[in-house]
Amino acid sequence: MNKSVLHLHPQRRTAGPVTASGLAGAGVTAVAALLIVLATGCSKEGEAGGGFSMPPMPAEVAEVTVGKIEENFQAVGTIEADEAVTVVAEIEGTVTAVPYLEGELLNKGDLIATLDDRQLAAEASRAEALFIQSKATYERVKIVVDQGAGAPQDLDDASAVMKVAEANFEVAKARLAKSRINAPFSGTAGSRKVSVGSYVRPGQAITEMANLAKIRVIFSAPERMISQIKKGAGVSVTTTAFPGTTLRGRIIVMEPVIDPVTRTARVVAEVPNSDRKFRSGMSADITTLLSSREKALTIPNEAVFATGDQSFVFAVKPDSTVTRQAVKLGTRTADVVEVLEGLTPGMKVVTAGHQKLFEGAKVMPIPGATPGGQAAGGQKQ
Repeated sequence: MNKSVLHLHPQRRTAGPVTASGLAGAGVTAVAALLIVLATGCSKEGEAGGGFSMPPMPAEVAEVTVGKIEENFQAVGTIEADEAVTVVAEIEGTVTAVPYLEGELLNKGDLIATLDDRQLAAEASRAEALFIQSKATYERVKIVVDQGAGAPQDLDDASAVMKVAEANFEVAKARLAKSRINAPFSGTAGSRKVSVGSYVRPGQAITEMANLAKIRVIFSAPERMISQIKKGAGVSVTTTAFPGTTLRGRIIVMEPVIDPVTRTARVVAEVPNSDRKFRSGMSADITTLLSSREKALTIPNEAVFATGDQSFVFAVKPDSTVTRQAVKLGTRTADVVEVLEGLTPGMKVVTAGHQKLFEGAKVMPIPGATPGGQAAGGQKQ
């Protein structure tokens, strides 16, 4: 033993003195060797146990469902009263009464204002008297002519005088009637623009009237939508002035001429407004149904991601692995999107967490909330 030890010492001395760098290099070499041994051991252990695999990643999923989906066109328009006029005086005269209540609902024919009619009444009475006189003369001449004692020309002259007198009487009555200004239709009256004693001239405004029991909603549609928007189609109308209130009507007019500047067509919808809440001049949000499909495949919007022009989803297979599936989409709503190709009913797609997924990744499905508020895979109503 002693000889062996003495034999090694010269060799160590011939290697030179031991330095700090030498010790460090030896340490690195030892660590590297240890890592290789551990890796080899783990590899052999993994081979014996079936191989190392990543744990499944949690991912929210939703089921491909079958249901009704509607394709709508939305626009912003303007509300107009079904009937609206400025009530004016047709003749000149002094206002003697304004009996209506401002802002109240008037029926057709209700009195709004009266003008001084004394002169007009007198003229009507004189015209009536002349007509009665000419009619009596005509009757006498007719008797004489019928007896052969008078010339037919006399009867013709008497008839002409009577017709002129009758026409003058009708004119006088019409002018007298114009001294009473009546509501032209049933509607809401505005504020009065004249007072008792005012002298008005033809065309001068007395008040405004509007029939709000029915309204017209005017909006524009781009030329690409003209073939889809049909006369008679239903519309729903809302306004920010009355949130939560929706009125429903139908399209009654589509203008035949397209605006060459905006490339849009003017569309008019007629909407009942029995509560008279919506007023002329208000803005309105209009929605009209373009098409409806009862058995459309739908998935949540969150499930879809795009690469270039192609849309994809991660579909979950029965073994809980995922595959990237190309899909063709149809109508999109606020909550769901229609799937035209690529999926079948009952399949499950990832709705949250798909950013970390890859082809063949294993997931732990977590039912997510469907647009209807029900967990994916639950009972459908």
